[in-house]
Amino acid sequence: MQITNTILMIRPVNFRLNEQTAVNNYFQENLQGSKTSVNENAQKEFDAFVGVLRAVGVQVIVIEDTKEPDTPDSIFPNNWVSFHSNGTVGVYPMFAENRRNERREDVLETLEKEGFRIENVMDYTSAEEEGLFLEGTGSLLLDRVHKKVYCALSARAEEELVIEFCEDFDYLPVIFTANQTVDDQRLPIYHTNVMMCLAETFSVICLDTIDDKKERKNVIHHLKENNKEIIKITEDQMHYFAGNMLQVLGADNKRYLVMSTQAYNSLSAEQLASIEKHCEILHSSLDTIETCGGGSARCMMAEVFLPRAT
Repeated sequence: MQITNTILMIRPVNFRLNEQTAVNNYFQENLQGSKTSVNENAQKEFDAFVGVLRAVGVQVIVIEDTKEPDTPDSIFPNNWVSFHSNGTVGVYPMFAENRRNERREDVLETLEKEGFRIENVMDYTSAEEEGLFLEGTGSLLLDRVHKKVYCALSARAEEELVIEFCEDFDYLPVIFTANQTVDDQRLPIYHTNVMMCLAETFSVICLDTIDDKKERKNVIHHLKENNKEIIKITEDQMHYFAGNMLQVLGADNKRYLVMSTQAYNSLSAEQLASIEKHCEILHSSLDTIETCGGGSARCMMAEVFLPRAT
């Protein structure tokens, strides 16, 4: 299966702009107000978002973050962990030191208590000692059906580790560089899942960020080879997180594409119609989380594909 109806989410207690990630996440901005009010607003957005997902039958496992250690980005668990249908869990090396504290053994224990089976843990975190990073499904867009990984290289996605992941999980790497304009410079986008979404039968993608024509052509080739309709977004729309979406299963195996309200409002009627040919759209306001965290709806959801214990 490419998509799942079970999502893991971490409810924040210390959410704020993370100064350690802001060095290469150019989507982050400071908000006026106290840290307490920023965190409270993020919690309200989080709770409303969970409600939107549960209302259509998506199974959401919510785990409360802890006050200690200080983890301002814990709301984005898909960067440190991934769950696979063969019972394997991937644990990933993180660029920001304070994000490494997000990795929690009790999260895996909770999933086991929920009836999921973990057979094996692939732990890549020793790469941090060499200054090499690969931030989970933020960096790795997995075509789980056709066994391909789409990855935009950056300080948070090291090619050597992408290849290692592909060897371990038997995936084909589709590697490229995606850039955004920052102060008149073209600089790497920090995560692949900001500029690209991969669903069962389509992909929402900002092709304009792939400056190298050969790389762009290669990405298009692989998407078309697997019969994915390519729905293009602009770089401006990407900055409204229109690339940061995730397709999920609700009740009765109904498909939904999940995004923020800001992302939804940035899309044209034609783009929305293209998506709605494939599935319904769900959206929720994530303004505080997007502004301070520099991530959106997709980043907040870690997909659970683990087998059920028998």
